[in-house]
Parts: sequence; C-alpha cells; structure tokens
Amino acid sequence: MMPSMRPGFTFRVIDMEHAGADRVIELVAPEEHIDLAVLLRDENRFGIQTIHSRKYPHQQVVAVSTDRLHTIAGEYKGKDDPVAIVRTQGIFPAPEEVVMPYVVAPYVAGDARGSHTMPLMPVPINTPVSGPYCLPIVACVAYSVNKEGRLAERMDMFGNPVWDHVRLLAQQKGIAIRQQGFVGAAMLPIQELEYSAFRHSLAELEKRFVVF
Repeated sequence: MMPSMRPGFTFRVIDMEHAGADRVIELVAPEEHIDLAVLLRDENRFGIQTIHSRKYPHQQVVAVSTDRLHTIAGEYKGKDDPVAIVRTQGIFPAPEEVVMPYVVAPYVAGDARGSHTMPLMPVPINTPVSGPYCLPIVACVAYSVNKEGRLAERMDMFGNPVWDHVRLLAQQKGIAIRQQGFVGAAMLPIQELEYSAFRHSLAELEKRFVVF
C-alpha cells in the first residue's frame, strides 16, 4: 500500500430511495468500514456517491451516478445504468486493484427486462447484449493523463483474454441461478421488478384477500 493511502478514504453514501434531495452520510475507512458494509449490503437502496482521499481531502478518487429513474419519476421507469469515474495510480489504488472485484462475476440486479438476480459479466467496450438470458454487463476504459491534461489512447480494461475465464464463470453462474425459475433469490423484490404485469397482478390479488 502506498503511504498516501494509509490514512484511508472518506465515503459519501447516498440513500437512493429518498426523493426530493440527496440524503447522504459520510463514513471514513478503515475506522468505520463495518458501518459502511452494513449500509452497502442493501445495494438497491444505498450506494457510494463519492470517495475522497483523507490525506488530501481535496482529491476526489471516485464519482458515481446514483440518481434512480423511479425515484425521480415517482414510478418505476426501468433499470438504471450507472456510470463511475475512478482515478488510479499515484495517491490512489492501481488500475488492476480497481478491476479485481469483477473477477467473481458478482450477482446484481439485471438480466432480461431487468427483473432478475444475475451475475455481472465484464466485457470489452461496445459488446452487444445478445447472449443467453441477456446477462448484465460492465465495460471499462482507461486513459492516462499527462501534466497538460491530455488523454492518451484509451485502453479496454476488460478486452484482455485473461477475462475470458470470468466471462465463462458468469455464464455458468447465470445458468445455475436461472434453474430456480422466478422464485426467491432468482427474482428481484417486487418494488424493483420491471415486469409491470407482476405488480398489476399482485395489486388485483391484494383486493381479494380477507381477514378472519
């Protein structure tokens, strides 16, 4: 670890379900990493908005789009496609450290119609969504910036063949969870479902319930 990273980072976490204004909390790591984990366990509600260096507070490491369509619109309008800008090298983590979390093909909200729990597959830039189950995908490009602020030619971080194994793992995990059908963990909670028919059907059934 670089000495400049030893003091840790300040994480701003936003409540993405709060409408009207940003409801945020700032937590510092490593001291409050447990509290950070408690919030981020619920990735459908809480998300990281920004990360700043604690040694150099004016230096921002990460910026993430956290606005949610259904929070803005007041009703479900489809899945969000978040974007993140991450600074690396120097006083920040190295590029290879930033992409390491994707080697496990983590389960996320996505898939066909955005209503399932499926593995996230790292893919080269401009990869079409055409595979079985329409796995949720993530792409990443990297640029070097010189002292004049000029960008070098982009590098496709997931275009390297070393990621082929992870892509195969994602497909295997996707096949496995889809064997469960649309029951339980394979489907998102009702408030996250993009299938409007499910919510409409549930609303009609709710009217028929009786209490004895």
